[in-house]
Amino acid sequence: MAELQKEESVQLHEEDADDNSGSTAGEAKVDHEESNIQQCDEGKEKTEQAEDATNEDPKDETGASTSSTAAAEKHISIQAQLTDLENLTDLNETGKKLCPLCSEEKFKACYNHKLQRHLQNLHWKVSVEFEGHRMCICHLPCRQLKPSLNGDQCSSRLGAHYHCIVCSATVSRRTDMISHLKRHVNKGETEASYTGGPDFSTETKVSAKQSCEILKESDTNVQVLPNYSTPQKSDSYFSRKMKTNRQLVFCALAVLSEDRTPLECLDAFGATGIMGLQWAQHLSSAVKVTINDINETSVKMIRENCHLNHMRVQGENNDSEGEELDEEPLSTIEVTKMDANVLMHLRAFDFIHLDPYGTAVNYLDAAFRNVRNLGIVSVTSTDTSSLYSKTLNVTLRHYSCHIVRTEYYKELAARMVIATVARAAARCNKGIKVLLAVALEHFVLVVVQVLRGPTQADELPKKNSAAYPLPVV
Repeated sequence: MAELQKEESVQLHEEDADDNSGSTAGEAKVDHEESNIQQCDEGKEKTEQAEDATNEDPKDETGASTSSTAAAEKHISIQAQLTDLENLTDLNETGKKLCPLCSEEKFKACYNHKLQRHLQNLHWKVSVEFEGHRMCICHLPCRQLKPSLNGDQCSSRLGAHYHCIVCSATVSRRTDMISHLKRHVNKGETEASYTGGPDFSTETKVSAKQSCEILKESDTNVQVLPNYSTPQKSDSYFSRKMKTNRQLVFCALAVLSEDRTPLECLDAFGATGIMGLQWAQHLSSAVKVTINDINETSVKMIRENCHLNHMRVQGENNDSEGEELDEEPLSTIEVTKMDANVLMHLRAFDFIHLDPYGTAVNYLDAAFRNVRNLGIVSVTSTDTSSLYSKTLNVTLRHYSCHIVRTEYYKELAARMVIATVARAAARCNKGIKVLLAVALEHFVLVVVQVLRGPTQADELPKKNSAAYPLPVV
């Protein structure tokens, strides 16, 4: 019996051991399964992260590409100073060197003194200035060549071009480049598209309201932009060299105001409004001044200059930008934003002054159309290249004259303008009486009095004749 009990106890002990081992094995299996589940979850998370990373990689690449394009370095043709342009080649070393902005076909290797003159007279002289940098003309093969009719790229001649500092575009002509930059300024896109330059920072932006400078001439204050002396860059162009012109025009108006008052006067191209402000300030109630300009920036500048000289703008309240004037306004000026031809066709004036940037032949017909009898038309022409026989084709196109460069070329220029004014007046059945004709270095001024009637107009063609230079014996 004792032996049987021992065997039963051994068997029970073995069964308990088997149960314990089975339970431990089951727990181990459960733990293994749980670990496998955790590993699977971790693997899924890793794969999802990897997929997200792969999905985000192209974005990062595109972002990097855009940032890399935005952070692209400036072209070598864009420099701040002439010394920076000359530093592109080591002029201290001896021997012949190539121009950094010209291909070898365009400009062969030469010595330092010739290369330096080449950089100054070709690349730097015809550059376009913008925000402290100059975009020099480039003769490198940067532009994509246009395919020929056969489909091949014609490489017979590589055209000159400019690299835009804002959008890195290439523009062939200088005038087109100036217009291209002006469109950027009008859109507010004045931040350069490159970084890393020593003279320009990516955080440098042009403020919307630029700091203005106040100039004084003949007791008249005018507010101008910092680049007022550059007509291509500034809407409110102001030239100190034209002071003599403004004084002569004022004298003609002052003489006319003695005969009849009040005179309706028009400054068709106001810019800063300096001339119309001088008329209103010194002649006061004897004139009714109208200052016109088609540019919105110039119109705003003219209104500010009116308030600066204690004058009221017609159509506005007595308040100037919310502040009351301390003094009574000296005069009232009408400021209009209109094309000059349209304005002169709509209204009649006693005194009209034309001073566009360049030639005034496009506005003569409109000026003589509505000018009153015995009124005055003053014409200022600043296209000295065509008037002083430098561009003969332009002279023939604008003034229908052949001119020869002589010792008295300025007199010929004044006579050309008078003849053009006379033909324009005759087309409107009006005659003219020349009061003043001045030809100086920067302009040609002609002041005429208008005589109504076909009889006066018929006398003009008889007075126009050809001038032939005498041969030197």
